[in-house]
Amino acid sequence: MPIENERKFVLNDDGGLEARVGAAPGVERSLLQQAYLDSAGVRIRSVEGPDGTRHVFTYKCTVDGQVVEIETAISASDFARLWTRRQQSLSKVRYSWPDGAFHWDVDFFKRDDGSTYFAQAEVEMPEDDTEPPPLPALLAGHLLATVPAGDSRFASKYLTDQAHAQRLLADIHRKGRIE
Repeated sequence: MPIENERKFVLNDDGGLEARVGAAPGVERSLLQQAYLDSAGVRIRSVEGPDGTRHVFTYKCTVDGQVVEIETAISASDFARLWTRRQQSLSKVRYSWPDGAFHWDVDFFKRDDGSTYFAQAEVEMPEDDTEPPPLPALLAGHLLATVPAGDSRFASKYLTDQAHAQRLLADIHRKGRIE
């Protein structure tokens, strides 16, 4: 089974973080257009990266406390058809790199004008790992909070709602942590 085992970290975007992450050696940039459909656990994604654009259909569900994630490529025309059925959608710029047994993604969630309204890192860990590795030095000074495992408030599906994302940030700034 393709088990997704990740941890998330809310970042403080100082307006220059994205440029610094993008300039780091070995980091790959991609633009994601993502939508959630009218069926639970189903999303589509267009990923524009250095090798062109690809389209992906994903199904996620939790089984025995683990998230099973199944992804498959779809055509651009199927993506366009399914896009008309979206319930929520978002645009984000993602920076990715491998780090030994781990894989890091840093997402900058974008408004229609291209400005960032939320920044979050996530590390994909081996299936049996329970503790995330330390944040890379590039991100460590920007950590606002480590997201508790399984806290769905920080899932991209809910971060499509910019007001929700802003409330989460305000709450973290006020309390100094995630409650």
